[in-house]
Amino acid sequence: MSRTSIGISEELHSYILRHGVREPAIFRRLREETAALPQANMQIAPDQGALLAMLVGLTGAKRCLEIGTFTGYSSLAVALAMPPDGRLICCDVSEEWTSVARRYWSEAGVAERVDLRLAPALETLDKLLASGGAGTFDFAFIDARKQEYTDYHERVVQLLRQGGLAVYDNVLWGGRVIDASDQDADTIGIRRLNERIGLDERVEVAMIPAFDGLTLARKR
Repeated sequence: MSRTSIGISEELHSYILRHGVREPAIFRRLREETAALPQANMQIAPDQGALLAMLVGLTGAKRCLEIGTFTGYSSLAVALAMPPDGRLICCDVSEEWTSVARRYWSEAGVAERVDLRLAPALETLDKLLASGGAGTFDFAFIDARKQEYTDYHERVVQLLRQGGLAVYDNVLWGGRVIDASDQDADTIGIRRLNERIGLDERVEVAMIPAFDGLTLARKR
C-alpha cells in the first residue's frame, strides 16, 4: 500500500488531494484513525481510493473481490461505488484491523454489501473456485502478501469474467524491483508477478507509475 505516489513530493501530493480528490468525511476519519497505527503505511492514499471507485463505476462492477483489507479504506471506496445489489468479498487474516473496517462499513451503510472472509487469501480463493466462482467476478483489487502475488494472480484470472479487471498494488515497490541486490522475499514476489503478467496472454496489461506502482490487468 502507499500513501503518496512514487517520485511525487509531499507538497505536490497535497496539491493533488486539494484539487483532484473529493474525500468524504467518513474516509478522512478512517484515514486519520488508521494513521495512529504502527502499520499506517499499509493504508492507501485518498487519490488511490478515488481511482478504485472510479474504475468500479466505469466498469459497472457488481461482484468484486479484495485481497488484503487492512482497516478498510479501499473496501469502503469499492463498496460505495457499487450499486446497492453489489457484493464485495474481502480476504484478510486480521480480526483486529478489519474490526475497524467493519465499523466504517456499518456507518456508511454498506455492511450488507461486504462479505469478509477471515482466512488466508489463497484458501478463500480456492474455495471460491471450488464452489463455482470461476468467471463470475467483475473487479479485483490485490494488495496483500507480496510473496503470494503470482499465486493470487493465477486464481484471480480464473475468477474474473471476460472483460473483468484486476488491479495490483505496489508493483514498483519503491523502485526496489530494479535493484538486483535486493533479494528480499517480498521484492522477489513482486518481480515474479510483473514477469508473469507481462507474458500472460489471458490479460491485457497496463502498468502505471502512480502510487507505489499499479498494474491493471483486463481479462481477455
